[in-house]
Amino acid sequence: MTETPVPWRPASFPADPAAARQLREWLDDTSYALYGAGHDFRGADLTHGEFPGAWLVDAVLTGVELANVCLYRADVSEADLTGANLAGADLVRAKLDRAVLRSARLDHADMVKASLHGVDAAGASLRGTRVMGASLYDVDLRGADLTDAVLSHNTFKVTVDDTTLVRGLTGTVFGPVTVVGGEGPRHVGGAHLEAWLGARGGQVRVLEPHHTRRTPA
Repeated sequence: MTETPVPWRPASFPADPAAARQLREWLDDTSYALYGAGHDFRGADLTHGEFPGAWLVDAVLTGVELANVCLYRADVSEADLTGANLAGADLVRAKLDRAVLRSARLDHADMVKASLHGVDAAGASLRGTRVMGASLYDVDLRGADLTDAVLSHNTFKVTVDDTTLVRGLTGTVFGPVTVVGGEGPRHVGGAHLEAWLGARGGQVRVLEPHHTRRTPA
């Protein structure tokens, strides 16, 4: 006899009544994408939740448990995810522009073709994260941990410093990056960026921007 699967329910609901009500209403009818724009989800444990296409623009997700959630094609622009746990999350094609990811945990998350423009990810953990075909533009990664993360053909215009961990970081990127040090910020690209990453245990190939590639004679 086949057992009927138990519908997913959050381990805990948001403390904010309006956000909790919105989530409960969606759980009663998941035929549409969750609309949580501007809502305060603090206190929620949404581990293993399925939220493809969710609208979470400007949502407060500070410290929220989002491990192994599906946010495929979700719009999380301008959301505050400070200290949130997104380990193992599906963020494929997610829009995270202008979001705050300070000290967030994104270990082993899947960020293929995600959009991160103007993101504050200082101190975030991206250990083993797949960042492939994604667009990272004006992303603050100072103090972030990219140990064993995998990159592939990403726009990688980010800010790093000597506390950014890149040991085991592999793949390909389009630079340059901004390195902040004792002498102030400096732009590092091409072979210099490869050397900077290599000296810190990374093995990343920096690709030449398309518009500067020479056409064979």
